[in-house]
Order: sequence, then C-alpha cells, then structure tokens
Amino acid sequence: MQPVTNSLLSVVVPLYNEEDNVTLLTQKIHESLVGYDYQIIYVDDFSKDKTKKVIKDLKDGKVHLIELKKNYGQSLALAAGLDYAEGDYIITMDGDLQNDPSDIPQMLTYAVSGEYDVVTGIRQKRKDSLVKKIPSKIANFLVRRVTKLDIKDNGCALKVFTRDIAKDLNLYGEMHRFITLLAFLEGGQIKQVPVKHHARNAGVSKYGLERVFKVVADMMLLLFIRKYFQRPIHLFGISGSLMIIIGVFINIYLLIVKFGLGEDIGTRPLLTVGMMFIFAGIQLFTIGIVMELLIRTYYESQNKRPYRIKKVSVGGEVK
Repeated sequence: MQPVTNSLLSVVVPLYNEEDNVTLLTQKIHESLVGYDYQIIYVDDFSKDKTKKVIKDLKDGKVHLIELKKNYGQSLALAAGLDYAEGDYIITMDGDLQNDPSDIPQMLTYAVSGEYDVVTGIRQKRKDSLVKKIPSKIANFLVRRVTKLDIKDNGCALKVFTRDIAKDLNLYGEMHRFITLLAFLEGGQIKQVPVKHHARNAGVSKYGLERVFKVVADMMLLLFIRKYFQRPIHLFGISGSLMIIIGVFINIYLLIVKFGLGEDIGTRPLLTVGMMFIFAGIQLFTIGIVMELLIRTYYESQNKRPYRIKKVSVGGEVK
C-alpha cells in the first residue's frame, strides 16, 4: 500500500512493565509503516522489569525512549510523549499489543484528508474481561449523555491526531480515557473508524475496578472544565446568589409572621433553613471569587509540566 503522506509520523506508546511485548510491538509498527517517515516514542513510566533494557538493546534508530523519574500514570506518560513528538501526525496506542499497528495507515487516510483533526478507533470484537468492559461501557454511556458527543469507544488507545490538536491537550489524572473529548473541546473534528483488537500478548493488565472511581471523578472535573473553567463565578456565583435569595425570602416571610401576625418563630425549623441558605450561599459565592482568582493565576503563571524526565535515548544511545 502506498504511503498516504510524506510527513513525519510520531507513534507515542506509554509503557509500564511490558518487557515481553515491546520487541514484537516494534516489529509490527515497522511492518505497518513501510514507506513512511516515522519515529517510535516509547515512554517508560518507571517500569520495574527490563522494559528499558529491552528497548535499548534493540539499537533501533527510529526508537526514542523517554524514561520518567517516577511512576506518574498513563496520562502523564502519554503527555510526555506528546510533548516530545516531532511529527505532523501523532499516533497513540497501548504497549500490550491489543491495538494493531496495521490499522494506522487506514486511519491516516482520514487525518491526511484535512477534514478531521482526530481519528479514533472503535474496537471490534473486544478481547477484554468483563472487569474492563463493564466500566468502559458505563463511562462511554455517561460521556455520550452528558456531553452530547457520540463517541462509541472512549477507551480505545489507538488514535491519530494532527500536531496542532495533540500539542494543545492537557492530560492529568485518568484523562487519557477522555482524550477524544478533550480534543473535541479544543475544536477538533472527530472521525471514528473500526479497528482490530487482540487479547493481551504477555504480561498482566494494569486495570482494576478501583479505576472506575477515578474515571468518574475525572469525568466530573472534565465537565466542570468544559462549562465553567474560564468563568467559575458563573457556577458558584449564580448558585450562591440563588441560595441567598431563597434564604432572604424565607426570613422575610418569618419576619411578617413574627411582627405582622405576632406568632413565635424561634422554634420553627424554617428559621434554621433560611439562615443555612444564606450562609451556604455566601460560602458558594466566596468560592466562586476564589476560583476566579485561581483561574487568573493559572493563565498567567509559567507553563510548567507536571512530570519530570530522567533521560532520553535514541537507538539505545543517550540523546
């Protein structure tokens, strides 16, 4: 198959304890990208096995190894690879051989067309356990319902990005699972294509049920960022103002009851409710102001990355 572009491609792969997979993965990437100009960027997230040694022993000039100083998690490992990538098109995938590199050329055709900024895979006949499938389906459903973005498989790591979109992504927490949504929020045009999915070749999955709670928490944060990141006062200020107004009306009513009708209001639960609404409203409004100041600080502060790189090697030699 003829290459669909002469531009440089960057294949970014976060790795954690994948010593048994990385050699075969490298071979498959080479076979799939014959005729293309590309670099393979492996980001080692402080593996405890021989992953780094296996990569260096390849002595492959197309292979770049980024070694992180500690285990930061998949999102920041991916962020380090995206920041380092030099290609006009940046491909992301997992290092466990469940993604098939042979799908990359087909996905590139859509990215190169100029119509799409992100091409994301939909895993066909997914070869995963229920422990991974069920939380993934729940997360996909919630994202579709809340954001109105119809992404069928947010968890598929195999994606092709244009350089502009990839470089603007801010990943943290478990946000790599919502990277397509992040790209959409940056104005990216999304294309979904069916891709192959294989059972894990070797090693064990790093996925557990405990990640479900992290994913839900990160999705809530993402939804806040989507609507209120630039103006948090619109969320906290409006909510606080409404609560203050409700509290004031309750207390005005009680004042009428007290002085107009001469009834005792000291033991009425409604008095406590009215005061709680006022105090809670003041607190929310204050939080909104503080958040507004924090956002200003965020935009004005220097751009400091949340990860640290130990060293970078190319073809087994320290760069």
